[in-house]
Amino acid sequence: MKKLLIANRGEIARRIVRTAHAMGIATVAVYSDADRDALHVREATTAVALGGLSAADSYLRVDALLAAARASGADAVHPGYGFLSEDADFAQAVLDAGLVWVGPPPAAIRALGSKSGAKALALAHGVPCLPGYAGADQSPEVFEAEAVRLGFPLMVKAVAGGGGRGMRLVTDMAQLRPALNSARSEALAGFGNGDLLIERALLRPRHVEVQVFADAHGHGIHLGERDCSVQRRHQKIIEEAPSPAVSPALRAELGRCAVALALAAGYVGAGTVEFLLDEDPHPNPPAGEGARQRFAAGPPQGETAPSGGSDPRSGGAWGPSFAAGPPQGETAPSGGSDPRSGGAWGPSFAAGPPQGETAPSGGSDPRSGGAWGHKFFLMEMNTRLQVEHPVTEMLTGLDLVEWQIRVARGESLPLTQDQVRWQGHAIEVRLCAEDDDHTPHTGRVRHFSAPAASPGLRFDHALETGSTVTPLYDAMLGKLVAHAPTRGEAIDRLAHALAHTQVLGLPTNRAFLASCLQHPVFRAGAARIPFLAEHGTAVRAALQPTPEAQVVAALAALYATAAPAAALPSPFARRLRWRSGATTLALSVQETGAGAVCVWVDEHTHVAQVQTRGAGALCITLDGVGWQAQAVALGPVGGVPRWHVQLGGGTGPLASQDVWLDDLGFAPRAAAGGAAAGRELRAPFNGKLLALHAQVGDAVLRGAPLLVIESMKLEHTLAAPRDGTLESLNAAVGQQVTPGQLLATFMA
Repeated sequence: MKKLLIANRGEIARRIVRTAHAMGIATVAVYSDADRDALHVREATTAVALGGLSAADSYLRVDALLAAARASGADAVHPGYGFLSEDADFAQAVLDAGLVWVGPPPAAIRALGSKSGAKALALAHGVPCLPGYAGADQSPEVFEAEAVRLGFPLMVKAVAGGGGRGMRLVTDMAQLRPALNSARSEALAGFGNGDLLIERALLRPRHVEVQVFADAHGHGIHLGERDCSVQRRHQKIIEEAPSPAVSPALRAELGRCAVALALAAGYVGAGTVEFLLDEDPHPNPPAGEGARQRFAAGPPQGETAPSGGSDPRSGGAWGPSFAAGPPQGETAPSGGSDPRSGGAWGPSFAAGPPQGETAPSGGSDPRSGGAWGHKFFLMEMNTRLQVEHPVTEMLTGLDLVEWQIRVARGESLPLTQDQVRWQGHAIEVRLCAEDDDHTPHTGRVRHFSAPAASPGLRFDHALETGSTVTPLYDAMLGKLVAHAPTRGEAIDRLAHALAHTQVLGLPTNRAFLASCLQHPVFRAGAARIPFLAEHGTAVRAALQPTPEAQVVAALAALYATAAPAAALPSPFARRLRWRSGATTLALSVQETGAGAVCVWVDEHTHVAQVQTRGAGALCITLDGVGWQAQAVALGPVGGVPRWHVQLGGGTGPLASQDVWLDDLGFAPRAAAGGAAAGRELRAPFNGKLLALHAQVGDAVLRGAPLLVIESMKLEHTLAAPRDGTLESLNAAVGQQVTPGQLLATFMA
């Protein structure tokens, strides 16, 4: 391998470039028109343009990628993650072109890339699965019938792809059809495959995944687990290793199951097997739902136990037949084509539920008859390198990209299972261009500064001042990872690094992540998948700027480009009006000389000292408390100048916070709000309008879905902001919309 083409962009392309160059391998970057000036383009040995703006017109074009390989003389292709990394046809096309594919064999991708196929294979090799339906009949009527059989809650999932796309939680029948429609639309847009499955949902599990590696010589090992339970929209935002909930014995069992699944599929390279970990004992399964009651005793009236491999229903449902083994004439599942899941044929069924428990009898209990005795259940296997692979690298000291390249060259795994060592604790956060409500945002990075490099800290990103975040690709900007001897030290190191990361010009989740890390539930190692649903309000509350922080931010914006008088005091006070969120600040500021400022807000008087450091950086002392500030002007928004200020210091719960200010000093009073604003619905971000759920003249209630916008690969439903009658719709389906664009108005 002499020259490696990286069929990806951004931080993962930069990551692969670093390892390849360290191994003496030249690299080829590819880029869309939108990424012409990106960092990964400049850092690779050479770069080839793909043309186009969208992913479909650039990074997803197999013909363009292969042409780039030929033109550059590349002899190998690394897909990174996302895009075509789990596309078996792309892998085969690379091999057919005579190139080395740095990834698993196409046959293994096909066997494991479908969640339904992977679960059938898993069951055949003793890997626990949740009961569900993944049949060829995708009609809503069949899904509804299966939902009655399985009981609620259920999870709707796209058969192909991952990343939380095409995934919906359904708690009752009324939600099922809308969830199927929405998930199918998102899956088609993201993966080109709208097939879905449903399975029983665990409501408070952990998400624990196992990093596996296999070579072409039949060797397979695992490198431990990662806990990815803190998520939003079914997408991970914090990952750590080791999991606070995994004992050495459980780690060994998770690893055994993960490696068994990988080797059963003929896997080669890096992969991740994802599990749901159920910590709830459920000693008294709830009763009252007839569907589950009937299943404990046998099949529903008029039905017989399944006897054909084409039956798409999961097992664990028919009760007595499990004690004896599979139904008459059948053997335990052994092929990937049987779509049933649930661990139906196993010793645990012959023995019955654990001591002190009874078989499940209520539809709300998340475990099926086939699940008693299991603590974890397979979700899926990702046939690629994961976004969060640096967590494992920090914990083991290994370079997983180097391992990928060596295995692709035909080498054996560098270590055996007994030689793998884990040291300390590692935690990663995903820095994304989104606000505190997880709404994605686009824009230009007006100022960027990374935290100082130090042992135990790693920042994988593709950011620089002047970078543009577009709606064309994912919202993730980078990954910040900390490693330390203990979990508590790793949390503190990561929180400190977040406080010293500056990204100004567009909203990010930087402060939100820091607030998550400091929440007592997370610090205690008790966070599960519903963490944000249960504690999101408290996490966001810590982000609200205090009155003192708002005053400091206003001073930072005021003096970002011109310091206060250094000599003579001013005899006049300046009157200012700023808007910070829903708060309008009326300030009077008088410079008293030598950088000192007196500030009046309502009936309060503050004394401040302001020092400018250039380029929008300031040190401000307010009433004896020191702050650091970085301020950038964003230009007018709705005719009103806006500033983004990042603060450090102070006495609040977080070491750093973001404050957004609108300068209302020269704006008419109506600009601060008014009747018109309450009658309007405006686009919160860039995107494509996919659907309208109401028409002009319709009466709608506050919170009712009005329209759907696709942005950064996800669908977002915008709801009516008030009760009223629609007066106008100002955008059409298929139209691209921009932040602040008027979408609809309501009658006064």
